[in-house]
Amino acid sequence: MTPESPDAAAAGTWQLGDLTVNRIGFGAMRLTQNGAAFSHDRGPHDRDRAVAVLRRAVELGVNHIDTAAFYFSPLRSANELINRALAPYTDDLVITTKVGPGRGPSGDWLDWARPEQLRGQVHENIRQLGRDHLDVVNLRMNGPAPISEQFGALAELREEGLIRHLGLSNAWPDQIAEARAIAPVVCVQNRYGIGERRADSEDILRTCGALGIAFVPFYAIAAGGREAGADATAEREALLDIARAHDASPAQVRLAWTLQRGPHVLAIPGTGDPAHLEANVAAGALRLTDDETRRLSALGQTG
Repeated sequence: MTPESPDAAAAGTWQLGDLTVNRIGFGAMRLTQNGAAFSHDRGPHDRDRAVAVLRRAVELGVNHIDTAAFYFSPLRSANELINRALAPYTDDLVITTKVGPGRGPSGDWLDWARPEQLRGQVHENIRQLGRDHLDVVNLRMNGPAPISEQFGALAELREEGLIRHLGLSNAWPDQIAEARAIAPVVCVQNRYGIGERRADSEDILRTCGALGIAFVPFYAIAAGGREAGADATAEREALLDIARAHDASPAQVRLAWTLQRGPHVLAIPGTGDPAHLEANVAAGALRLTDDETRRLSALGQTG
């Protein structure tokens, strides 16, 4: 199901603080390279093609882009591609980024950022994107440890005007409560998809809905493939049956299921392929029946 002119607005909208976004967005993790993200066995995507994908996304109504300074491969940086493709930015475009992890010039992972290092990571994202502030910054967690020092450091940058809104990535329930006691949280970005979600994911999803916080799944399409992307050979028969019934791809059904988990759920599928981009945006108009949603939800979860 790929209409001639898919429109990201078909999925509806949500508020990230005072910022309105269409619920189908775009994730930049896989924009920079062929092969698995962050692996050494990869080559850079064609720069002009990546730029064209970003510009086409915006033409299709995408106004929420998820990125990070640590999304890069040899010769390509997601932030710099976004800057080249979309600057000067329109007022309605919301760019969300993440801090916490860091990578050296060769792609090796560095120690998780200490509170005093988060300022440098925020400045790095601002510099690469060519902006004077960041719309939304998610603090990426590395386990269920206390986060008050790290989140407090970002809250100070918010007070200074370098950050407009704050969110969390890979969060645990206690961390959400801890962060909200320091500053408003507009989104929680966790691993979540058909057959790919933590045991506490449904509770976190419901909590976010009750608090008016956006829930933003990652790996909604890739599922167990994670950084490597979706594996078509591993698709479940129930999912394939539902996809055939809607003349849709399994990836589109995964996105539709994700969006139907609640009006506060946003999707950020990523790709460097123009055709995949159009199919992803078109999935925002796909409506599953209650029975189909239950069948897909029953496909299980991972811990």
